[in-house]
Amino acid sequence: MADARFIKNKEDFKCENCGFEVLGDGYTNHCPKCLYSLHIDINPGDRASKCRGMMRPEKIEKRGKKYIIIHKCEKCGEEKKNKMKEEDNFEKIIEVVKIANNENKPK
Repeated sequence: MADARFIKNKEDFKCENCGFEVLGDGYTNHCPKCLYSLHIDINPGDRASKCRGMMRPEKIEKRGKKYIIIHKCEKCGEEKKNKMKEEDNFEKIIEVVKIANNENKPK
């Protein structure tokens, strides 16, 4: 069930991180090639954030059978959770997991 504050926006966009042309489906909020997003929403789809920073994929969480990408804004530090999509680059997902695991290891 969608969040009551969710606004569906079917928009195509060019990824500001890698330049990939992304075809939106109304729920698309990150680039399937590099997994980066743009900090443009306060609530999903509202385009109300003035930050406009790049949202770096920080880590991956598993919730039941679904996976969630945790993005962190490189400009303001805010974190947002986004569902992984079937078309997301699996190699990039593995890379994010490896980086997050290495950063969380005791030194």
